[in-house]
Amino acid sequence: MRIVGIDPGLRQTGWGMIDVDGNRLQHVANGVVGSAADGEFAQRLRQLFDGITEILERFQPSEAAVEETFVNRNPASTLKLGQARGVVLLAPALKEMKVAEYSANLVKKSVVGVGHAAKQQIHLMVKTLLGGIDVKNSDAADALAVAICHAHYRSTRQRWMPVHDQKPRRVRAKSQSASVVSGDSLG
Repeated sequence: MRIVGIDPGLRQTGWGMIDVDGNRLQHVANGVVGSAADGEFAQRLRQLFDGITEILERFQPSEAAVEETFVNRNPASTLKLGQARGVVLLAPALKEMKVAEYSANLVKKSVVGVGHAAKQQIHLMVKTLLGGIDVKNSDAADALAVAICHAHYRSTRQRWMPVHDQKPRRVRAKSQSASVVSGDSLG
């Protein structure tokens, strides 16, 4: 299975592509999609969307994982980052891909073992886990870390939660509540 990890940013959005076969992780590619810092905001968002769409078309991943936005002290910056994240989420969603989201601390914890790891630690562990690959920059390393995190959590979910794949059973209380909502009597 091929997974793309994405680390959203308005100036640079990192992306990293890995193949997963059981517990084996193999690097496919990584890089960044940038937007012109002096461009209009809407055009910058379009550049990010078009760039991520091109990556998805070129490498054909099965699933995507995106890092969640953290809130910083500048509300305007947080809002702009959220909008960049929105277009980055939209690109794989329009391709009918499953898109998972992970907090930065969870990504760091799953790759490094510590939720508040430094960028250098993430970069080093990504290189180690993927066989000494050349990582373009810290944004690409973060994106690869998101993909690795998704691979680990996806694998765990498949082993521990096979019940969720089954058709849900009807619970009598829910059926009665639904009847009341639709106007039917319970008696």
